Amino acid sequence: MNNDRPVFTVSDINQYIKAVLSNDENLKFIYVKGEISNFKMASNGHFYFSLKDDKSLIGAMMFSNYASKCNFKPENGQEVVVFGSIDAYVGRGTYQII
Repeated sequence: MNNDRPVFTVSDINQYIKAVLSNDENLKFIYVKGEISNFKMASNGHFYFSLKDDKSLIGAMMFSNYASKCNFKPENGQEVVVFGSIDAYVGRGTYQII
């Protein structure tokens, strides 16, 4: 180990990544087109799902206050365009569209 380099905790790295994503104007208020997969509605009313295309997948979630206003029933296989911002979930070290 090189003593000239700082040692970071996992939480430090995840917090840093969250800050980078949160401050990137290109990742705020964007439209993303994809197919819904792994859709789940949590007991608190939040929607959790993935958006995928033929090459990639991104996690997605919709808070219950927006989910309750959704004018259709999301189902696996539906092609959708979602509007949101990319954010990191520090506890898991993942990013998603909110």
